[in-house]
Amino acid sequence: MRKLIILLILISLLSSTVNAAEFTAPQAPESAQKYMPYQQKTFWEDLWWIVQNAIKDLMPSFSETVRLCVSLIGLALLISLLSNFKGVSLQTVELAGALLTAVLLLEPSKALVRLGVDTVKEISEYGKLLIPVMASALAAEGGVTTAAALYAGTILFNTVLSTAVTKLISPLVFIFLAAMIGNAALTSSTLESIGKMVKWLITWILKVIIFLFTGYISITGVISGTTDAAALKAAKLTLSGVVPVVGGMISDASEAVLVSASVMKNAAGIYGLLAIAAIFVSPFITIGVQYLLLKATAGACKAFGVKPVSIVTECFTSAMGFLLAMTGVVTLLFLFSTTCYMKGIA
Repeated sequence: MRKLIILLILISLLSSTVNAAEFTAPQAPESAQKYMPYQQKTFWEDLWWIVQNAIKDLMPSFSETVRLCVSLIGLALLISLLSNFKGVSLQTVELAGALLTAVLLLEPSKALVRLGVDTVKEISEYGKLLIPVMASALAAEGGVTTAAALYAGTILFNTVLSTAVTKLISPLVFIFLAAMIGNAALTSSTLESIGKMVKWLITWILKVIIFLFTGYISITGVISGTTDAAALKAAKLTLSGVVPVVGGMISDASEAVLVSASVMKNAAGIYGLLAIAAIFVSPFITIGVQYLLLKATAGACKAFGVKPVSIVTECFTSAMGFLLAMTGVVTLLFLFSTTCYMKGIA
């Protein structure tokens, strides 16, 4: 398979002599176009432009999430008051609290799961268009073997990851929620064990994929070079804290992106990185805001001593963490692949 890919790239190179700078990245998807800068400046300025535009679009969903969190805190206070009345069954009140919390959170969470899955699909589809362009550009500069190895690895891991997200991880998220809601309502150790096992499985799948991919990229020998130590340390700390579940592993591999940022001379690669960021940033911020607000709400409900509401809220917070992790991993895959191609081209 590898020899066949190399042969096809060689044939394309023999048919026309081109320079890597002449290759053009595919246009960003329509959903990402509104975040793209009108005129390209430096990479970091353009990236900041994308983030700013994504934050501006955040207000409607932010307002809805705030209202949801206020409703949850109000429910927790109501459950706390009812629990103090004589003649009221504490078990019934706690059961009602757990179920009402689940009802309030289920629909917004389903929408965010769909958003996360759609984002993964969109990044995956755009990556399938971008990677052949980058592979051709690298091959045009003489890196035929490296281009073929990177192309084969990226396409393989993209297929595995996108299939895992759509067919396995997203259903597992709902299984996790069902088990943990049942545990909060019924205080069932069996359901709690099922929920913990599913959580471990989701985490394991994402970590194994990112470990194998970064290992493969390292074996190809493309990740090399030096970068500013302070900038690298700051980026690692940021990534480790921002992306739940797999943040530590992503931060350990962040050097590839920073190293390539200093050698960004390929216009197709720069545009491709910005397009991936434009697809990724808005959904990631939307899910991330809900994650943070629900985490704070769960802490407030716990302070009121309303255990069922806090437990269910924490479960949905964990689900948001899974969504952040899976979108982060698929974005990482294409960012690293693209920067590795750019490193070779430079």
